[in-house]
Amino acid sequence: MTGVRVRDDESFEKALRRFNKFCEKTGILSDIKKHQHFEKPSERRKRKLNAAKRKMRKLQQAEG
Repeated sequence: MTGVRVRDDESFEKALRRFNKFCEKTGILSDIKKHQHFEKPSERRKRKLNAAKRKMRKLQQAEG
């Protein structure tokens, strides 16, 4: 369970911001989003292949 302790001189907003930063650093939110729906292995391969193609196109456009 992830959590942060609110300090005596700290507002709730600052503590919440610190908690969100901590979650972002550890990758908890991206992991939750990734596991919301089951993805078949073939779909995962297709998604990664498309991402690689987009990345290559972007790199080629930057060069040329």
